[in-house]
Amino acid sequence: MAKSSLFRGRAASLFNFKIFETQDYLDHLEALLEKKQEAFNKKLQDYVYPQLRNQPYFRKNIKKLKACSHPMWRYRVGDIRLFYQVDSCGNVVLMTVAMLRKDSYRSS
Repeated sequence: MAKSSLFRGRAASLFNFKIFETQDYLDHLEALLEKKQEAFNKKLQDYVYPQLRNQPYFRKNIKKLKACSHPMWRYRVGDIRLFYQVDSCGNVVLMTVAMLRKDSYRSS
């Protein structure tokens, strides 16, 4: 199955990494941001995604998760946590889930 059919992505060719957003990620964001969506989307586009395009591994708000079976990172934006994976071969950052901090580290 082609990547375009799996992900609804926005990619930028100006930087090293492309950002792809899964449908689950977009659904979670929409549910979390009922009233603050415009401001948060602006912050994603103007601040978060440019940082991830340039350096998805190390920044002030980035942390590599240790308890995952595959490499996963989280980006902290206030009380929201954005979880993502990095495909360094394809230079792709795959945004997988967005959650409130209080819900993000609970195990099922």
